[in-house]
Amino acid sequence: MKAVSFLFLLQLTSIFIFSQSQSIVSQPQVLESKDFSNIQNVGGCSFTVVIKTSCSSVSFTRDQISLVFGDAYGNQVYAPRIDDPSTRTFERCSTDTFQVNGPCTYQICHVAFYRTGMDGWKPESIKIYGYNSSPVTFYYNAFVPSGVWFGFDYCSRTAQSPPLLPSNGKLFLTAIPGFLLNALV
Repeated sequence: MKAVSFLFLLQLTSIFIFSQSQSIVSQPQVLESKDFSNIQNVGGCSFTVVIKTSCSSVSFTRDQISLVFGDAYGNQVYAPRIDDPSTRTFERCSTDTFQVNGPCTYQICHVAFYRTGMDGWKPESIKIYGYNSSPVTFYYNAFVPSGVWFGFDYCSRTAQSPPLLPSNGKLFLTAIPGFLLNALV
C-alpha cells in the first residue's frame, strides 16, 4: 500500500513540476465589454512578452499596436505603442521580445491587442512571463482588426478573490516532499 501511495505522490509531484507553463487555445474575439481606458501602469513588476508574428501576415507593418493583459482581480498592464517600424518590429515570421513594466498580477487570464493603421498584422502567438504567475501562451493566428481591442478573456473562469500566496507553483513544490517523506515512513 505504501508503494502505491508513493507512486501516486511521485506522479502528482511530476505533474506540478512539469506544468509550469499554461497554454490557452481558442479563437480571439473583439473585447467590447472590456474597458481599458483607465489603466494606470503603476507598480513594480516586470513582464517578458514574446510575440510571434505569423508567416501569413503582411511582410511588415507600420501600424500602431498596443497591448493590454491582466488577471481576474483587476490588475492590468498596458503597453502603448509596442510597434517600431524603424526596427521592422512585427515582420512576417519574426519573434519580438519586450520588457513591460506595470502592476504586479496573479495568473494572467486576459490579453488584447489594439491596432490602428492600413497595413494589417497577424500575430501567431503571445507568451507572457510574470513574477506571480506561470507563463501563459495565447494563440491568435488571426488578423487583428483596426480600432478595437482584440484578444482573449478567460478571467470569468477564475476565482473571485485573490489567493493568499503567489500562485507560482512554489507552494506545491515545497509541500509535496513532506508528503513523500510521510509516505515512506
